[in-house]
Amino acid sequence: MQALELLYTSTASKTLSILSPIPKLLSPSSLSPPFLRFLSLSRPKPRLLSHCVSPFPNTNKQAEEAFDKDDLEELGDEEPEESEGEDLSAIDVHALEEEARDAAREYSSSLSRELIIEDEASDRSEIGGKRRRRKTVTTKIPDHLLPRVTIVGRPNVGKSALFNRLVGGNKAIVVDEPGVTRDRLYGRSFWGEHEFMVVDTGGVLNISKSQADVLEDLAITTTIGMDGIPVALREAAVARMPSMIEKQAASAVEEASVIIFLVDGQAGLTAADEEIAHWLWKNYSNKCVILAVNKCESPRKGIMQASEFWSLGFSPLPISAISGTGTGELLDLVCSGLKKIEGPENLDEEEDYIPAISIVGRPNVGKSSILNALVGEDRTIVSPISGTTRDAIDTEFTGPGGQKFRLIDTAGIRRRAVVSSSGSLTEALSVNRAFRAIRRSDVVALVIEAMACITEQDCRIAERIEGEGKGCLIVVNKWDTIPNKNQQTALYYEQDVREKLRILDWAPIVYTTATTGQSVERVIVAASTVEKERSRRLGTSILNQVVREALAFKAPPRTRGGKRGRVYYCTQHMILVQVLLDVR
Repeated sequence: MQALELLYTSTASKTLSILSPIPKLLSPSSLSPPFLRFLSLSRPKPRLLSHCVSPFPNTNKQAEEAFDKDDLEELGDEEPEESEGEDLSAIDVHALEEEARDAAREYSSSLSRELIIEDEASDRSEIGGKRRRRKTVTTKIPDHLLPRVTIVGRPNVGKSALFNRLVGGNKAIVVDEPGVTRDRLYGRSFWGEHEFMVVDTGGVLNISKSQADVLEDLAITTTIGMDGIPVALREAAVARMPSMIEKQAASAVEEASVIIFLVDGQAGLTAADEEIAHWLWKNYSNKCVILAVNKCESPRKGIMQASEFWSLGFSPLPISAISGTGTGELLDLVCSGLKKIEGPENLDEEEDYIPAISIVGRPNVGKSSILNALVGEDRTIVSPISGTTRDAIDTEFTGPGGQKFRLIDTAGIRRRAVVSSSGSLTEALSVNRAFRAIRRSDVVALVIEAMACITEQDCRIAERIEGEGKGCLIVVNKWDTIPNKNQQTALYYEQDVREKLRILDWAPIVYTTATTGQSVERVIVAASTVEKERSRRLGTSILNQVVREALAFKAPPRTRGGKRGRVYYCTQHMILVQVLLDVR
């Protein structure tokens, strides 16, 4: 008995010593059956060896049957010595050791094969990922050819949350207050074999409401920057705001193939929902309209919440934009109303990359007016109220020479202390979106106001642009407000800008008047020049000459041992510059 236990223990220890390099975090399902059987040998063995589990499958079944039927009554009378002798004669020790070695070799070889295959797959995914990153923009269908899916509804029903859910990101600002979204926001989405553009819109308000109720629904009374505006101009701008938001929503519905009419299931049916439904039935009955009842997190309660919306004339679908409940069924209905769009045959796979130009600056300097003047339409809402733009608005634009650009309109950036003291979460998120736009752009157009010239906040924004390593041009907007201009005015103004913005002394300066469209096209010309200079490659001889002049001006520092670093050569890799140094 002791000899057999020693044999089992030695065999298991050999097996475990062979498999010691194998990671311990392997799941039992990945282990082969022989390996599992031999791992069981290291466990404590029962004293009655006649009823032990044999390492062979057929013997296991026979032992279990014999144990279940006949041996229950004989356990108390059976002697250990007789059972030991019977099992010692039945076990082949050499076969047991040979099977252990074979199992160890088989498992180690299979594990090595899996590791090799996993490494090769990761390498292919990295290489494929690089290729996909290079061809993501070039091989996909252009945005203007994709069908539109527009989300409409009254304020604060969750349109931006649903937009973020469908496009798979955090592109739109989501805050639990009405009137956050004002402009049209576009994002690509796909479901199955269908790819489409999702359009987020501002809340549509009914005209029958009073002016005070409209301002309360849009939260315009808390809009930032109202103090510096004259009372008459403020009242006129506030009165036009609802109609301008509705105009943006109507433009998005006009170009849509499918309309998602979103309502609030927790708030129930309201008069605004009925008026929007009547507006859709009257003007867009020829289009596919899907009634989605949002904020129905519970499936059971969602059916009850959606039942009262049958009176609108559409079939309600309970969903939850936050948790994603019902969005799969919603996308199935959306795709059923879309036609599959094939890419154009003449689309080149190696199409040139589209550079991005972000328009940034302080509030109320004319950023949205510049974008509208370039595009030639009211793409964004323009208002004298500061803080009108909230999200970063992306718009594709084709320049005079046929080159494509992606224009990004951003919210006004105020000082961090002012934003913190105002306590507005919406403005903080808007500034964050503006900084993100700078980070993902190639060229930044810093817009300043002509009468204000360069302020401290303009210098801070310029430092942010230079720190991100982006190309930049300075746009002096509202040039028509400068009185008594002559030929020397622009020269003196440029000297003042260069003196105050020394960190951007290389940036070109463009003078525009966005309201009339004067000299706005020069922004694209200057941005194209900056983008070409930014992507220009310099020869090794030029870089080495610059490095030699720098070393002649100031030698490299010495190490603790007294040795001075030596520069061998300098070369440009992609857009970065590499310098090879050696310290000996």
